[in-house]
Amino acid sequence: MSQLPITGIRACVFDAYGTLFDYASAAAHCRDVLGDKFDRLVTLWRDKQLQYTWLRAVQGKHADFWQVTGDALDYALETLAIGDHALRARLMNLYLTLDAFPEVPDTLKRLKQMGLKTAILSNGSPAMLEAAVNNAQINVLLDEILSVQEVGVFKPDPKVYQLAVDRLAIDAKGILFLSSNAWDAYAASAFGMRVAWCNRYGQRAERLPGKPDYEVKSLAEIPALITT
Repeated sequence: MSQLPITGIRACVFDAYGTLFDYASAAAHCRDVLGDKFDRLVTLWRDKQLQYTWLRAVQGKHADFWQVTGDALDYALETLAIGDHALRARLMNLYLTLDAFPEVPDTLKRLKQMGLKTAILSNGSPAMLEAAVNNAQINVLLDEILSVQEVGVFKPDPKVYQLAVDRLAIDAKGILFLSSNAWDAYAASAFGMRVAWCNRYGQRAERLPGKPDYEVKSLAEIPALITT
């Protein structure tokens, strides 16, 4: 992947869950209750959440991401033989206030100071994204908060990435898309965006259409890569 400066960028568009917000932080606040089931719950909840979005997209059976998140949690809890209804409610409420990764506020601030537009493009429902953004106190650092609810299909359908182009009124090549989800990064690249894959989790490269232009370990690396 290229290490040359990124030029011609007018906007930085971020995935939300796993990129700006730590999806594991909801369960982390319940670690005392989950005990040795913590890691398995985090992994299974996330895996099922993503699988359900992909399957619903293929089936043309869209649902609010809040429902999908709850369905995935129910599957995980049942699989791990956790029948605590109060814990289920607590985990769902905590998902509304996920912790932002430490570098997020400063990264967004630096990008805004460079004169770039900033936006979120996420599977999350508008209410979920608003709650997370307000909790992290980054609402003033974002120009747009874009939800797939506007197009009625989950990523990686191209209509999702087109939503950012349309709403920002910027050509795909003028957008740097940032995601920690490799499949999302590759899909945005195949769509035509410039892409930086924030490989927080040490994933292997995907065998999918598209290829991210850059790979970083933290969003804090991004401002220094961009030449305006």
